[in-house]
Amino acid sequence: QVLPVESGGGLVQAGGSLRLSCAASRSIFSIHAMGWYRQAPGKQRELVANIIRGGSTNYASSVKGRFTISADNAKNTVYLQMNSLKPEDTAVYYCNVVDMGARDYWGQGTQVTVSS
Repeated sequence: QVLPVESGGGLVQAGGSLRLSCAASRSIFSIHAMGWYRQAPGKQRELVANIIRGGSTNYASSVKGRFTISADNAKNTVYLQMNSLKPEDTAVYYCNVVDMGARDYWGQGTQVTVSS
């Protein structure tokens, strides 16, 4: 089992930056993918960005050029650096881990609020 532990998030003005962290409870070398999803009120949960075993990354078109996902293998941690934040980025952000057996694990969620 993998227990994603999230940190970061909070309240920031539009144009500001935040960094989210997600630590896995096992080596990320045994993980297929780690990433971040978000869910705004009244909307479906959507992929923000993820990083696949081997290093390839995927981003939602709405965050490309503003958000960067990266991994620290030594710390079993994935980071999401969010720059040029917009009010429409306001949501609960969830860390997602997919293990080598294609099982999904979710963090508890962290609130990101961007004020205009």
